[in-house]
Amino acid sequence: MVNKSIKKSDAGETVAIIALTAVEMRDRIASGELTALRVAEAFIAQIAIREPEVQAFAWFDPDFLRFQAQEADRYRGTGRPLGSLHGLPVAVKDIIDTAKIPTENGAKLDKGRVPTKDAVVVARLRKAGALILGKTVTTELAYLTPSKTKNPHNLAHTPGGSSSGSAAAVAAFMAPLAIGTQTGGSIIRPASYCGVVGYKPSFGAIARTGILPQSHSLDTVGVFAKTTQDAALLAEVLFGYDAEDPQSVVQPSAPLLSLSRSRPPIKPTFAFLKPRGWDEADPILIEAFEALSQELGVQCFEFELPPAIYNGLGWREMINHAEMARAYFRYGQHSDLLGAETQDALAKGNAVLARDYLSALDWANALGTGLETIFERADVILSPAATGPAPLGHASTGSAIFNGLWTLIGTPAITLPLLETPQGLPMGVQLIGPKHLDGRLLRAANWLTDWASEQLHSGAQND
Repeated sequence: MVNKSIKKSDAGETVAIIALTAVEMRDRIASGELTALRVAEAFIAQIAIREPEVQAFAWFDPDFLRFQAQEADRYRGTGRPLGSLHGLPVAVKDIIDTAKIPTENGAKLDKGRVPTKDAVVVARLRKAGALILGKTVTTELAYLTPSKTKNPHNLAHTPGGSSSGSAAAVAAFMAPLAIGTQTGGSIIRPASYCGVVGYKPSFGAIARTGILPQSHSLDTVGVFAKTTQDAALLAEVLFGYDAEDPQSVVQPSAPLLSLSRSRPPIKPTFAFLKPRGWDEADPILIEAFEALSQELGVQCFEFELPPAIYNGLGWREMINHAEMARAYFRYGQHSDLLGAETQDALAKGNAVLARDYLSALDWANALGTGLETIFERADVILSPAATGPAPLGHASTGSAIFNGLWTLIGTPAITLPLLETPQGLPMGVQLIGPKHLDGRLLRAANWLTDWASEQLHSGAQND
């Protein structure tokens, strides 16, 4: 995929720029080796090539991106301190409010909507010196109705949902970084399908103020990037308490980038989980994960979750539907303008009894304690990010059965593009860590990526 994007892009410097990691790009802008405007022009050129077929953007204005870049370069010329994202373009999912920039939530009813105020995460981007690259396509109201976006690795396959545009933009080298959200599997699954890093932090780590609410007990902001360190760079800026989000967590600043770069004191231990639905997963995925666990040797052991914990999959769905029916009440009054998937979810939500909803919340809050024993034995849980590669066709966004439980419990999760099918379709390796120990998860993810690269290099030499 990298080669395909690069061959289609402009030759020379533009190719070299879009191939950089975000950390490398940030450092070269800070040193003066690159200007923010040159970086912006490189991505404008790449978008001109890939966007007509991938369709990852709901809104993109090259002149606005150039203006921001020119302002960033002027600021750098003053000699004042630079933000940690200075000059870096970041794509933003189209359910996240951006002042004076359309935010239409993937919904016909919100066509032409232009917020007057930035969401908290966008304000933090701007404060850190980032450039708002554009608004990425979301499925309708961030639910299951498929979007127009195509998978950059093979246009005939789904990119996943609901953060389809954000994942596809990074995969097609149209953005170095992007922001998305997850209520079921909407960061981890599209990242897996599109072959990029997708990181869903611990619940409450990133404030959701100014973002379309679907389920206040589940909605989680996350990021897409090329590498674990890039994901850590962006997430570190977004972390932080906000009083307007009742689920926002008060905690010390998290040095995610430095933690992700650090060497573990000892090699990480991985607890390999074959989750519910494993038997229905693609045989290619099953074979790849069993081989991976064997290659890790004594650093990996297999375990099973108590069967009762999988009740959480049903509770997550009930909570999602009930809270969605409340949050989307005004949309439900115009159901003829909604897709069948959204209509069905609202109908299910309206049918949930209060006692069942409250009971599901009680049980969900207790599920996390069931993981304490496993995290005493292992640094992270290793499991598939999806049931296989991206499905053929665009009638569905794929299954989130391997993601929803972790969203419900609120544990951090990351998917790494380490596996692929013989046809070149990516399959993500999902790692799950203890709640609010995101740095530990990122460090293990970075270690596993380096280890996999060494294994691949060693295998190539042996061949």
